[in-house]
Amino acid sequence: MNPWAQAADLAGTVLLFLGCLQCLLGVIGMLRFPDVLSRSHAATKPQTLGMLLVLAGVALRLRHGTDVGTLALIAFFQFLTSPVASHLVARSAYRTGQTGSRGLLRDDLDPQLSDGDGGDGDGGDDGDRGRQR
Repeated sequence: MNPWAQAADLAGTVLLFLGCLQCLLGVIGMLRFPDVLSRSHAATKPQTLGMLLVLAGVALRLRHGTDVGTLALIAFFQFLTSPVASHLVARSAYRTGQTGSRGLLRDDLDPQLSDGDGGDGDGGDDGDRGRQR
């Protein structure tokens, strides 16, 4: 067997193992963290990195153009859907009051949601919306 193929197989195996370990740590974080925002973070960040490591490991093991293209599409959709879903879960938890606002350092959504129309009423963009006062 070609030494480069052996090295790619070994690197693929290591990436598969690290990706599975990263996903396991994300699951443990989802089970152990106390609130919705922390669990949402644990469901998104480590899982996405773990999935990418697994996909890279599989790509190194398969090494065929069609397979690598399919894995690239899976990575693209993972990047596209996971953060958006986590954001929607966190936003829904905030709107229903399940986040516990005492732990937040800064609450940028409170002025936007308390107006009822999602802003200051004029429909324009406030240049200082994200700044602390």
